[in-house]
Amino acid sequence: MSRFYDLPFIVILMGIGAAAMMVPAVYASVVNDNETARAFFYPSVLFSMLFGMVALATANIRIRRQGRSHLISIVACYAVLPVMLAVPFSEAVPDTTFLNAYVEMVSSLTTTGATLFAPERLPDAVHFWRAMVGWMGGFFVWVTAIAIMAPLNLGGFELTSAAEIGQGARESRRTAEPSERIRRVGARLFPVYLGLTVALWIALVVSGDRAIVGLVHSMSTLSTSGISVLGGLEPAGSGYVGEFIVFLFLIFALSRVTFVSEERPDGVRSLWNDPEIRLGLAITGTLAVLLFLRHWVVSFEDGTELRVLEGLRSVWGALFTVLSFLTTTGFVAADWDTAQLWSGVSSPGVLLVGLAVFGGGVATTAGGVKLLRVFSLYQHGLREMEKLVHPRSVGGSGRHGRRFRRQGAYAAWVFFMLFAISIALVVGAFTLVGRMGFEEAMILTIATLSTTGPLTAVAGGEPIDLAAYSEATKGIMCAAMILGRLEALAIIALLNPEFWR
Repeated sequence: MSRFYDLPFIVILMGIGAAAMMVPAVYASVVNDNETARAFFYPSVLFSMLFGMVALATANIRIRRQGRSHLISIVACYAVLPVMLAVPFSEAVPDTTFLNAYVEMVSSLTTTGATLFAPERLPDAVHFWRAMVGWMGGFFVWVTAIAIMAPLNLGGFELTSAAEIGQGARESRRTAEPSERIRRVGARLFPVYLGLTVALWIALVVSGDRAIVGLVHSMSTLSTSGISVLGGLEPAGSGYVGEFIVFLFLIFALSRVTFVSEERPDGVRSLWNDPEIRLGLAITGTLAVLLFLRHWVVSFEDGTELRVLEGLRSVWGALFTVLSFLTTTGFVAADWDTAQLWSGVSSPGVLLVGLAVFGGGVATTAGGVKLLRVFSLYQHGLREMEKLVHPRSVGGSGRHGRRFRRQGAYAAWVFFMLFAISIALVVGAFTLVGRMGFEEAMILTIATLSTTGPLTAVAGGEPIDLAAYSEATKGIMCAAMILGRLEALAIIALLNPEFWR
């Protein structure tokens, strides 16, 4: 087993992907969908043999700079590995191009969840494969964020670290090697990730969902991919109970404190004291209340009758949908339409786009800018206003708190600027190549960069038909999804000459 862990990281991922293809093959065989079962079984055997040959060829390779190698492997995982994962998808759905299958796998692996196919067009086993790839991609984010990104001061960890961004590779020599860290972090987090998924699955099935529907929705919730067999939670049989259960599990995408025990020195109190959880819950509650009060005020002015039940439904629809898009999951509550009608907001898509940009917690499966960066800029703004009143005052919270408000805020602002530049470039590329309008290009850009694929279906006046785009547009979509998942700072770190010396 130790020889397996000594292989190059991308080769290990290749072996895991080949073995994972056997799971939907077994499921399709159980439900008597033999054609789909063969579409997954044969590629699994083929790529398992290919993995064995590549593993033998690379068994004696010794990598000098594993930190750099693993960061490159992360890029290769999102860009190259979907080529392999798309083969069974393409075989199971023969009336499509391989490019469409590749885009689908990039979307799933990056936990974006944007799809080119109507739900009824794909067999349940293919939906299961999409959700499984997204689920594995979510766990991949958990492990690599803590084992690779954190030592390199990337992915949001640069806000609290004293080292330079992307320059932590030298420090990692004094600690465990990246391969050893990945092994330890993966062994510690996998039981938590699997246990939460199984618990949510059982709860959804007990609430009334079909087994495959509950499994796909549980995988999509934990990975924040928003993938669904039915096109959303509304057609599922669990109803309000299922939405409430999913709502509770979405909290795990607000902060890594919820699933990493080392981040909770004060036990349960650490959850409430965590800035990302407090900010995320504050945003969710505040927006839901404001949407409710807007109709309340208008009703008093017009003298219209207020219905309590309709008001409660609108509050719940707003609460669930706001938290879902804040964590970049993208599930829509059944009462979201009621919340829109109640509040009278003419352009609710703008609200959902803004929530997706904020994103979830650092080192979670959520995408976006991340709540910790937003909180860092908020703390810096408070301190600057305090200095206007008391110019000679000294900021409190100790040395760590002062650094978080200064260098941390500077790093957060740099990332905001990079994110804004990325939006401008991707929007320009979409409008130039795809010849689409500005609104459509903006929604598609935010959906890909923030890894919130369901935005394409609910943010605009009409759902965006991704399958109708040209090959060049789909290529830009894939690049934007990979960039949004990796973040621009990681790409810049790879281009830094000091990182290669």
